[in-house]
Amino acid sequence: MSNPVLETQSTGSESFRDATSTISKGKRMWLFPKKQTGKIFKWRNYVAYVLLGFLILWPFVKYDGHPFFLFNVLERKFIFFGIPFWPQDFFLFGLTMVTLIVFIIFFTSIFGRWWCGWSCPQTIFMEFIFRKIEYWIDGDSSQQRLLAESKWTARKIRLRLAKVFIFYIISFFIANIFLAYVIGIDGLYKIATEPISQHFGGFISIIIFSFVFFFVFAYMREQVCLVVCPYGRLQGVLLDKNSIVVAYDHMRGEPRGKVSSLHGDCIDCKLCVNVCPTGIDIRNGTQLECINCAACIDACDSIMTKVNKPEGLIRYSSSDSIEKRNPFKFTTRMWAYLFVFTLLFSIVSILIIRRPDVEATVLRAPGQLFMKQPGGKVSNLFTVTLVNKTFHDQEVELKLINFNAELKLMGQQTLHILKDGSLNEPFLIIADELLIKKNKNPITIEVYSKGKMIDVVKTNFIGPVKIQE
Repeated sequence: MSNPVLETQSTGSESFRDATSTISKGKRMWLFPKKQTGKIFKWRNYVAYVLLGFLILWPFVKYDGHPFFLFNVLERKFIFFGIPFWPQDFFLFGLTMVTLIVFIIFFTSIFGRWWCGWSCPQTIFMEFIFRKIEYWIDGDSSQQRLLAESKWTARKIRLRLAKVFIFYIISFFIANIFLAYVIGIDGLYKIATEPISQHFGGFISIIIFSFVFFFVFAYMREQVCLVVCPYGRLQGVLLDKNSIVVAYDHMRGEPRGKVSSLHGDCIDCKLCVNVCPTGIDIRNGTQLECINCAACIDACDSIMTKVNKPEGLIRYSSSDSIEKRNPFKFTTRMWAYLFVFTLLFSIVSILIIRRPDVEATVLRAPGQLFMKQPGGKVSNLFTVTLVNKTFHDQEVELKLINFNAELKLMGQQTLHILKDGSLNEPFLIIADELLIKKNKNPITIEVYSKGKMIDVVKTNFIGPVKIQE
């Protein structure tokens, strides 16, 4: 029996890949997806509301008196899981981003755009908040289409104003939550309770982000996934025949037609197209517009049940599994991605665990090698820079080891560093000239706080030029 899908692919007739389903003759075509139901959609609801709960509540969670998460780009202050990171940790931040990218590559090579359909904030807000409000105000897809095409009446104006008002209120709330991740919930509270003149920049930021989110969810909608987000374009290089995606079983479904032994299981009801939030026909194969939301799976399963056919005509599967009925297997490329990710994750974890609470940097005074001191002594001048990476004040002590000399602070006798602060302090290392046997002498300085060694710095003590090794 001939397979129309395979025949179409073999002849190269894939015009659907030349344009998106939401643009026709240069004009935007609005989508009115049918309301979703089904087992997978029920689980997506659970996941979405759990993630929404975390997203909304995290800014209110504090650890040791500080936000659990903070992304303060303006002040270059970041907190992840209660651990503060500063500009001096930029290399660690960069390595973490590389690790995250490798994980995305690894995950996508196996599961495609599951992140987009299940966890992406754009999808969660759009499908589980704004779309549901739209169904409540405008009705299901057919009613929405009729309302959009109808003339402006008092009822239509009333419905549009209600939707715009509710959409903006939610967008305003999202903007506040977003800003709470940047400036902290305490900073957001000050903007809300203190005079606008004292926090004019923050107030303007909230208004701007409110309109941005309103524009995204009221107008851009699925265009964010199709045009703006670059993630979908990664599928072309990351997916292969073994990747698990939302797939149509053309071996079982073709040729399409009415319920008959002469046709495949697909009855061409187009319900899979009608429920798709990006407006594609999954029967054409994997497309960059597909966000793996599985709405088409639920829709198709409901039809298969009604016509007494097995479920799974559209399902999470791989191309190789559909065409050859092979079970899923890890490919060499997937193992390679996993190895690289595991290696990077291990390195980042070790660096974070071993990251000192106080970072010390010792530099020699520029333009000086050594200085003669009374009593046959020789000294070197250094400057120590201490950065407190904790939320507590630190009392720091410097100890010189493996070198017979005296470490003498030039200023304050106790190195007191405020929380989130830094300190530059000059000090001398004084040694007996007769005990110096080499021109360049390695020394080690240990940094202590509350009796605990928190960092180790290595440098060199320069002896008199006349003394040679």
